[in-house]
Amino acid sequence: MKKLILDVDTGTDDAVAVMLAALHDDLELVGVTTVNGNAEVHYCTENTLRVLDVIGRSEIPVFEGLAKPFARPDFPTPRRKDDLTDKIHGKYLDLPPATSRKQETGAVEYLIETYRATTDPITLVPVAPLTNIAAALTLYPKLVDLVPELVIMGGGHLHGNVTPSAEFNIWADPEAADVVFKAGFEKITLVPLDATHKALVTRDDCAALRALGTPAGDATATVVEHRIGVHDKIQRMEIAHSAPVHDALCVAYLVEPNVITTQAHPVAIETQGALTVGRTVIDVRRRGTDTRLVDVAFDADARAFVDLMLNTFGKQRG
Repeated sequence: MKKLILDVDTGTDDAVAVMLAALHDDLELVGVTTVNGNAEVHYCTENTLRVLDVIGRSEIPVFEGLAKPFARPDFPTPRRKDDLTDKIHGKYLDLPPATSRKQETGAVEYLIETYRATTDPITLVPVAPLTNIAAALTLYPKLVDLVPELVIMGGGHLHGNVTPSAEFNIWADPEAADVVFKAGFEKITLVPLDATHKALVTRDDCAALRALGTPAGDATATVVEHRIGVHDKIQRMEIAHSAPVHDALCVAYLVEPNVITTQAHPVAIETQGALTVGRTVIDVRRRGTDTRLVDVAFDADARAFVDLMLNTFGKQRG
């Protein structure tokens, strides 16, 4: 069984990632850390607790993380009225209020102490701005030697989703992302928009998820249908009435690596450009001098992704 820690800013797609990690028989979700991103961190924490409660996994501990970016205390700035992030996620998920509670320990301390104490490999899966991870590295640089693999949802090569150049998670805290990508982790797998936009979930898929008759199937259908409605209005996908569920694809990769197709390239983060801040610069033609390679996903198998969710969420787990 593969152990993992999820770092989230829950959000609709984070919610599906949490459910998949908590319910798959081959995964042990050791803990969940939250961070400022899709909404302010206290909303992300409450949403994470709601998700775990509704699927009957309240025993999985949740640790609240940092409320501001690594180097940009003015974020989140006021967003446009047509902003995709606010419309897709809102503040609270449409789930019952949490009855469980967050842990007293903060997320950064939890990450450091967990990796310092463990004798088992624990994959770290940040699917949010990388603030907590950068802070943990700054306080405890040896963390880089203790994480066997970092699986990051973020970035984009051909396009962004919050600016023409940048994907939200990297754009929201580019300095933190820069710290993480330069740290020297043994293995980084990056799952950018290029892959997540190939793993689209449709309204028909949502109907199949709801027909499972399980709390996870119903909750996934609810949040993904909401995503589809917003994408249909603001950012229509190539397949009619569909939406990406970005973060859950990272969890799917842990149990079915072939759900994504990767290539190894150097990756750098733009922190200065007026038009390109937050861009993941993926050096596919080797024009730079950086020799550190990241496994970057450029494609994904949508059918395998949806089938994995159907199989996992169709099981009742005691």
